[in-house]
Amino acid sequence: MTSPSQTATDKSDTPGLASKGLKKEKKGKGGELVGRSPGQLMWARFKRDRTGMICGIVVLAFFVIAALAPVIAAIYGKNPYTLYGSDDPSLLDEFSYPAAPNGGISGDFWFGIEPGLGRDLFTNLLYGMRTSLGISLVVTILVVITGTIIGITAGYLGGKTDYWVGRLIDFLLAFPSQLTFVAFMPAVIAVFVAPGDETPTYIRVIALILVQWALGWMGLARLLRGQVMSLRERDFVEAARITGASPWRIITKELLPNVVTPILVQSTYMLPLFVTAEAGLSFMGVGIVDPTPDWGRLFKTAGQIYENDPTFLLFPGAAMVIFVLCFNLLGDSVRDAFDPKSGR
Repeated sequence: MTSPSQTATDKSDTPGLASKGLKKEKKGKGGELVGRSPGQLMWARFKRDRTGMICGIVVLAFFVIAALAPVIAAIYGKNPYTLYGSDDPSLLDEFSYPAAPNGGISGDFWFGIEPGLGRDLFTNLLYGMRTSLGISLVVTILVVITGTIIGITAGYLGGKTDYWVGRLIDFLLAFPSQLTFVAFMPAVIAVFVAPGDETPTYIRVIALILVQWALGWMGLARLLRGQVMSLRERDFVEAARITGASPWRIITKELLPNVVTPILVQSTYMLPLFVTAEAGLSFMGVGIVDPTPDWGRLFKTAGQIYENDPTFLLFPGAAMVIFVLCFNLLGDSVRDAFDPKSGR
């Protein structure tokens, strides 16, 4: 026979969860049924998505490898700055291209060597990923914080605040992002460095973060503004106002928890965009420059020598494609985990 509790569970009014084949409740120590929080339900749905789990592991592996780049390079026995072609002239031919086939790939140089200077490509890729992912992660965090604060504030306060914030967002969105990045980078660097002086790498990193941050928060702010404008008229917000809750408490306790989903989902989409934007700026020569390793700088070098050494682009290009693809698929999986009705 079926117990009343089992019958009640089977007739749960959450068809979205049941359709995913999830367990409805967990049993506590005394055998009683214990409900699960929204976060637990989201995690349970996410774990059932094989694509999301695989992509999450791949993305995590990229960040771990980038963080451990010095350790891996030390074990490997090489670094991205040594000119191995100068130390051993036999590595390069008379045209300064790798003498060994396939870009100089060998047991000593796993991904080959760089034409002209003979630097190790494997360690350059490790440190280049470290640079690009580090910058993009900082930009994403700043953009999420800024977009969340401005979007929720404008949506909740409304009136003139919402009007002027909306006009500012419209104005900034009118700038073409990549062209604006290219145009603003020299201007931002000039604020920190006098004309004619060599620009330190940390100044270029700061400029990259500032430019992408200043022109990257508007989309999230506009999205959250619309979400909050619909939420502020809901009964639970009105009830909080009636009980005398302050605007700060309403925003942090009532509104913010209800917009966590779009914030998290948008974050998973923004980070790979900032990675490619940072690499693009370095590719065009206004981002990180030689000799600092950077993903975009590797693409720039590959573009100059691809006719004579096409294998140089293989590993940096494959790594970029895998990272961006997995992060985008991870974003889709996170979205589906939060909202099962949007399942692909």
